[in-house]
Amino acid sequence: MSQTPKQSAERPVPTSADVARLAGVSRATVSYVLNNTSAVRISEPTRRRVREAAEELGYVPHAAARSLRAGHTRMVLLPSAHVPVGPLYNRFFNELQRALRRLDYTVVQHGSLGLDGDDAARAWAELRPVAVVSLGEVALTPYGVDVLKRSGAKAVITLGPRRVQGAHSLVMDQSEIGSCAVTHLVGRGRRAIGVVMPREPGLELFSDPRLEGARRAAAAGGARIEPLPLLYDEESAAELAARWRGLGLDAVYAYNDEYAMLLMRALQDAGIQVPGETAVVGADNLLLGRLLRPRLSTVRIDMVSGQRLAELVDRVVRDPGAERERHGLMGARALHRESS
Repeated sequence: MSQTPKQSAERPVPTSADVARLAGVSRATVSYVLNNTSAVRISEPTRRRVREAAEELGYVPHAAARSLRAGHTRMVLLPSAHVPVGPLYNRFFNELQRALRRLDYTVVQHGSLGLDGDDAARAWAELRPVAVVSLGEVALTPYGVDVLKRSGAKAVITLGPRRVQGAHSLVMDQSEIGSCAVTHLVGRGRRAIGVVMPREPGLELFSDPRLEGARRAAAAGGARIEPLPLLYDEESAAELAARWRGLGLDAVYAYNDEYAMLLMRALQDAGIQVPGETAVVGADNLLLGRLLRPRLSTVRIDMVSGQRLAELVDRVVRDPGAERERHGLMGARALHRESS
């Protein structure tokens, strides 16, 4: 008894030729439509017919093949954050990703935990991105920038406290945040000011320069600064509050609004009046801080929009030989409310 060949349980992968047959157009037209090519004029009914055929077949363009034709990818690599960076930075990066997508880039987040600057650059280069936007957690070196460019990256943009040779740099002056907070407290008559230093690994990238700015403002105003290591948990906050009066402090800049809310509640639970005995200032201007009693004084951080950064990425990709740019990424100003 003859047996019929077993048919594969797997469905064949649809191709652009399948889309072209179903839509009644050429493969070139399929490519023009699905790659959003603007150099060729194609009627809207034809575009709609191609997209409907691709959707019906479940066809998507092959990224590697498209990259070979174009000579580069449309991938922008964003290393994922290793530390809790807070709502402000999350909103910024979400806006950046949406803006890049509107410019027809594919955004890929890369988990780089445990990699130093040069090892991270080599790992990123393996993916052949057309651009890399690196938060300062991974300290890129000029060598790392060169590795990325040799692999085909047309734009390497760093976000951090300092400029990196060979890259376009967006400098985040974190010291200005600490300076604004302490200048505000000194202006309110406070002269013994604690500065919360988060003990979570990685946050020293932000907290160290904020402490430097706080010290600069305190020296200018005749105040003293007391660094206060603190874990982000209730036990650590309660322990600090229990010895607060022994520290002789009349104010605290608590790194950001989340740490400020944590510590302010612990101080209140310990019977310390805010702002009577101790003024409290955070940073980031979170909505929740405005709902507390007393309302939380804070430092508002004005960041460059994600849209502007996406436009910079696109501009450098189109003209990689342009002169390296250096931009300030943020400004800061104190907002006085009831807690100070």
